Amino acid sequence: MAFEGLTGRLQDAFSGLRKKGKVTEADVKDVMREVRMALLEADVNYKVVREFVKTVRDKSLGEEVLGSLNGGQQVVKIVNDELTQLMGGEQEKIVFAEPGQGPTIYMMTGLQGAGKTTTAGKLANYLRKHEKKKPLMVAADIYRPAAIDQLQNLGEQLDIPVFSMGDQVSPVEIAEKGIQQAIEDGRDVVIIDTAGRLHIDETLMDELEDVKAAVNPHEIFLVVDAMTGQDAVNVADSFNDRLDITSVILTKLDGDTRGGAALSIRSVTQKPIKFTGTGEKLDALEPFYPDRMANRILGMGDILTLIERAQQEVDEDRAAEMAEKMRENRYDFNDFIEQMDQMQNMGPLEDIIKMIPGMNKVPGINDFEMDPKDMAHMKAIVLSMTPEEREDPELLSQKRRRRIAKGSARDIAEVNRLIKQFKQSRDMMSKMSKGNMGGLENMLGGGVKGKLGKMAMNSMSKKINKKKKKKIVRKKK
Repeated sequence: MAFEGLTGRLQDAFSGLRKKGKVTEADVKDVMREVRMALLEADVNYKVVREFVKTVRDKSLGEEVLGSLNGGQQVVKIVNDELTQLMGGEQEKIVFAEPGQGPTIYMMTGLQGAGKTTTAGKLANYLRKHEKKKPLMVAADIYRPAAIDQLQNLGEQLDIPVFSMGDQVSPVEIAEKGIQQAIEDGRDVVIIDTAGRLHIDETLMDELEDVKAAVNPHEIFLVVDAMTGQDAVNVADSFNDRLDITSVILTKLDGDTRGGAALSIRSVTQKPIKFTGTGEKLDALEPFYPDRMANRILGMGDILTLIERAQQEVDEDRAAEMAEKMRENRYDFNDFIEQMDQMQNMGPLEDIIKMIPGMNKVPGINDFEMDPKDMAHMKAIVLSMTPEEREDPELLSQKRRRRIAKGSARDIAEVNRLIKQFKQSRDMMSKMSKGNMGGLENMLGGGVKGKLGKMAMNSMSKKINKKKKKKIVRKKK
């Protein structure tokens, strides 16, 4: 996940400072030296780093901080506030056309390989799902082989219409005719997928300027690959000079990227990041919140995004029904399977765990990965039960468990462990739903000591032990 290296370096830099009461000028200078190196290693623009460090240092050396009994915490808060400002301060929402002024027009721009066409599909899906819009996608990339086919395939997957005229018509004409088609079909958003290049050239920019002049878009989104680091900032600056872009969408923020682009683009271009791509699925596009991203960078979690993801996946009526079953201790394996599927739809478990405040302090959390096979194995065990056994786990005698182990091709010990953990979780959820909030604190507020923290620790311990065993076997050979 993006920022892991930066988060680790900043955590190390602040570890001693957080424990201090009063801080000295020397303490601040030492910490800011570490912060500077951490930002540069994360591929943040050096001019941005220089200005950021100067601002934080000046504010941290004020009398209010140096004279305070919790100066260390105040320095961390200043860094958090300045990181938020560096990335834009407050979230900036997407622009829509005024009522009665025709469809909203968005122009997607960027270099080849940044994920521009896929992002056009993700954006269309997001607008339909969250903004209740009726989008039309327009295939105006006539140069890249299969670009039109790719957009049409995305349209079929999403059940969103795509307008195309082949690759022998000018992009300007395609864009204009696409808008006319949207008006005729009652579509209120037009997303124009324009051509990209492997690098910026005059022909590309001239063509994009022509499309812009012809359709007068409400937003010009520049799609930038976050994994390209400092080059992403240079690309954004070049596109902005020629097209005066309105917003940036960062893709592949879930990849092995150092995060420098997210911290530099706003400062260099003065244009906001409005969305981030966080996975390959067509619903993996999220609004960009500078304050939440700053919290994640500093290892403070992102509970608001976690809650929003959960709300998207859980039906309110079904959630109320589930809560009643938990309260009455009627929660069964069918409910377990349903919640497991919802959890998987929210994203990788390791990313969800890192959004919980305090989980960044778990040793080795950045190396924690939940193998999708583990989830598949649990599901196989449950699906090997009869409908009666799923509804009433008390029926699961040792004889039945051996049959389930054989049917799911899993070890009997694994079956026993899953059933034991299920019963413990069911009892805990029953207590929580009856008003015992200590159970909730155990699960979330306890951080490392909480239920999810222990899950992460246990999973990591198993992986570490497996690696040790493999090393021992190799040595014997």
